[in-house]
Amino acid sequence: MKPKLKPLKDQVIVITGASSGIGLATAQKAAKAGAAVVLVSRNEAELERIAEDIRLVGGRAIAVAADVGEQDEIAEVVEAATEAFGGFDTWVNDAGVGLYGELSQVPLADQERLFKTNYWGVVNGSLAAAGHLREREGGGAIINLGSILSDMAAPLMGAYTASKHAVKGFTDALRMELRAEGAPIAVTLIKPASIGTPFPRHARNYMEGEAQVPQPVYAPEVVANAILHAAQFQKHSVTVGGAGRQMVMLKNISPKLADRFYGWMMPKVQQSSDPKTPGDNLHAAGSDGEVRSDQLQRPFSVYTAAHNHPRLTAGLGLLAGAAVTALVFRKAPKPVRMAALGYVARGPLRRLAA
Repeated sequence: MKPKLKPLKDQVIVITGASSGIGLATAQKAAKAGAAVVLVSRNEAELERIAEDIRLVGGRAIAVAADVGEQDEIAEVVEAATEAFGGFDTWVNDAGVGLYGELSQVPLADQERLFKTNYWGVVNGSLAAAGHLREREGGGAIINLGSILSDMAAPLMGAYTASKHAVKGFTDALRMELRAEGAPIAVTLIKPASIGTPFPRHARNYMEGEAQVPQPVYAPEVVANAILHAAQFQKHSVTVGGAGRQMVMLKNISPKLADRFYGWMMPKVQQSSDPKTPGDNLHAAGSDGEVRSDQLQRPFSVYTAAHNHPRLTAGLGLLAGAAVTALVFRKAPKPVRMAALGYVARGPLRRLAA
């Protein structure tokens, strides 16, 4: 059964990881569009402040403090959403933590904690959402945040890469199972490239320098737009940022070359010469409330817009092609123009008339 996804103004959206970065940008945009939002993270104080800010400008929001890695706490989120708004239409699994360092040096306890949030948080949220949306009229959407590192790997981010590969595998399997079951639930994987959030500062860092995401860096709102588009229009997966898509293409076309190139380049661009910032949010909530980092950011991705609006993009492409053709035709010598008109009259136009 195909889900009947609603306009944002008619939706209730649960967003995990809503106290900073992509999750916060998505919550703010959704609320501005008229959706009721259920904000979830471990940082209760910051969530309450964000929810109050949304309500002060006429939006609808509640805050639910929860660790997504704990199944019983996710169940409490479902209960809170049902009590406040009668349920939900879209569930966004955005909560995630970061870890920089060589795999042989990063403690296994840190890697396990990362998986508890990044992978088991997605599993807990997705299964809870599926249970609710099966029974909801029209169904709804589950949107999971992967990464371009769901499709490739990066040295010094081995555990994070592994978690995002796991998220992709889980999300694809869940989509197939729900489709076979006939459940009216859309399942989308969002795969951002480098995004200008506080993620590097929030990550636990075993490198020598301050962590950073490599350029080009896209604004968090670019990902938020992709998420909210998927909440209204059924999507299989969306890569956010054309630069990320190109990186994955290189890995697919020439895996050995990609291994050599990324193995040499990534350690150089993933850290700066600045001293490391103390503190992280791996095992407990850290400082939240910010959407962006101070890195230079692109406010738009042509590739992602084209993916989300293929008919519009095709139409614009045809118009652009027609304009270029008209310009070339006008500049061509008269004999060439006459020959071209004769060809069109003899061929395409005659077939069209027939």
